[in-house]
Amino acid sequence: MNTSHQHQYNQAGVCEICSQTAKVYEQAEAHAANKEHDHDHAHEHDHDHSHSSTGNSNLLRLFGPAILSLVLLLSGLALDHLWPMPWFQGYIRFAWYLAAYIPVGIPVLKDAVKSIKKGNFFSEFFLMGIATLGAFAIKEYPEGVAVMLFYAVGENFQSLAVQRAKANIKSLLDQRPDEATVIRADKTIVLPAKEVKIGDIVQLKPGEKLGLDGLLLSESASFNTAALTGESKPDSKAKGDTILAGMINLQTLAQVEVTVAYEDSKLSKILEMVQHASAQKAPTELFISKFAKIYTPIVVFLAIGIVFIPYFFVADYSFQQWLYRALIFLVVSCPCALVISIPLGYFGGIGAASRHGILVKGGNFLDILADVDHIVMDKTGTMTEGVFQVQELNLIDQPAIPELMDYVNLIESKSSHPVATAIHEYVGELKENLNLSDVEEIAGHGLKGKVNGKDLLVGNFKLLDKFQVTYPINPQDIVYTTIAIAYDGQYQGYLTIADKIKATAAETIRRLHQLKVKVTMLSGDKSSVVKEVAKTLGIDQAFGDLLPEDKVNQVKQIKTQDKFVGFVGDGVNDAPVVALSDVGIAMGGLGSDATIETADVVIQDDNPLKIPMAIQIGKKTKTIVWQNISFAFGVKAIVLILGAGGLATMWEAVFADVGVALLAILNAVRIQRSRVF
Repeated sequence: MNTSHQHQYNQAGVCEICSQTAKVYEQAEAHAANKEHDHDHAHEHDHDHSHSSTGNSNLLRLFGPAILSLVLLLSGLALDHLWPMPWFQGYIRFAWYLAAYIPVGIPVLKDAVKSIKKGNFFSEFFLMGIATLGAFAIKEYPEGVAVMLFYAVGENFQSLAVQRAKANIKSLLDQRPDEATVIRADKTIVLPAKEVKIGDIVQLKPGEKLGLDGLLLSESASFNTAALTGESKPDSKAKGDTILAGMINLQTLAQVEVTVAYEDSKLSKILEMVQHASAQKAPTELFISKFAKIYTPIVVFLAIGIVFIPYFFVADYSFQQWLYRALIFLVVSCPCALVISIPLGYFGGIGAASRHGILVKGGNFLDILADVDHIVMDKTGTMTEGVFQVQELNLIDQPAIPELMDYVNLIESKSSHPVATAIHEYVGELKENLNLSDVEEIAGHGLKGKVNGKDLLVGNFKLLDKFQVTYPINPQDIVYTTIAIAYDGQYQGYLTIADKIKATAAETIRRLHQLKVKVTMLSGDKSSVVKEVAKTLGIDQAFGDLLPEDKVNQVKQIKTQDKFVGFVGDGVNDAPVVALSDVGIAMGGLGSDATIETADVVIQDDNPLKIPMAIQIGKKTKTIVWQNISFAFGVKAIVLILGAGGLATMWEAVFADVGVALLAILNAVRIQRSRVF
């Protein structure tokens, strides 16, 4: 937590919403740190035991005082009502309940003193303190203990809920291995990744995952970056290129020089960003904070009025009776159900999104996702794989050689262009025994070679024009990328290559339409290709041949028509439109600083189905938050009126405060278990 954030929380008003949340975060982070320490330094066969021991000690630390208090409270109630004892009176009875109060009450009273020292007099700690001490003053000992006990239990459940959400996010995001093979003094040693230093050389075998950011020392290497970018195709790197933690070496032995400490890697920053996403507060949270700042002082003065004003109007006025009503009023008035469950509701939404591979930077963006009515998306990498495939083969009736496609496959194997991969996948195994020679790659045109002493041309129609080969078709009539083929100066036909549409793309559009969200596709690709993809997927409107500034203008135009607009892109080029939109969603951009900084939501696995899923999670989160607000206000309003009129006891007050808070917390965390997305 940064200083400004913490200061804001400590001054935010009545219930110190963020101070409470910050405490929970610190506990969760300490718990996570303990688990990491156990994992890194324990032997493999001891890991489960260490993890279990840490979890058990954490539970004991959280609930130990409450359990002790509960045992003493229940035994005191038994001595009061079930098995009355003559000795359980006076100072002994007081001491017994005081012993039950101390384990759960002292921490709250300490927080009340700290809060007052910081200038926040009307905090929830102050309210709970004066209400429970007041109950002791009028000898309502069990009620005083019960109020503080249930308050402590509610806080503990909140802690567990946030810990579970944070641990879930961490396990989903942290793609790094725990160990690294380091070369020192011409020897390889295996070290915990956290102990690897900047400047160390890490050796990666094929299939191994890198644990730290660095520079490639080998001449070349190929990496699977799916864990970071969602890209299915291998990413080829050359000497000096940056390699990120989480990438998997694919083919040859590679060496990487570490340039960034383990805790400062890009993946670590992403992890930290999402774990602290609740710093970006939703409008509902901000409203509750402002409301509480005004609400609680009013409640305190009303409670004082309940004690003294009846003196002037009630004939048989009893100070103890009206003080008891005022204490009930104070207990009920604590808005902890709101200030605990609302941030927890948003954090639960962030955790649920993370469980599905969707990284949301704050609760405010969940609110926007819930209200978004227009999604604008890029084509390549968002709706398509970014991987070329042969769509159609169109040859003349009698090609010059029966093995024509085998020659095309062989000559394309001499190129590193993605088109060559698509052709190889289409044709199949290479036939190296064919007589191919003098292969030449002509930039911007294609490949030229000789087969049996005769020219073979494979490329675009400009290549055929260059060598004055005539053809009977108009290339402009063909929608997709076209590879023309000529042999011995004669046109032989063509094949079309297109970017493969993602398997879930059509279902994505269908679900967005079900959510009543309009969809527009913007792309720099050929306009005919963009419109064909949009038609195939059922997208409302599509525009192609766009430069980045054209995309910005299109989004500006759309924003004049719709209230909340989201943009989905897959890289740095889309950063301007991502920033312009109400909520920017990055697809497969986790390796890019620009995308991480600009986007509000990052889809980790590059699956477009996560777009409607993110909207559904936003809607579900917002529904749960408003359910909690309505429920808490409704119950509290009823019990406040009953308490002021003498029709409710401290036990009803306990339910209205802590019971409602517990129910609201359980409602808030259920989104993490929801399977409707």
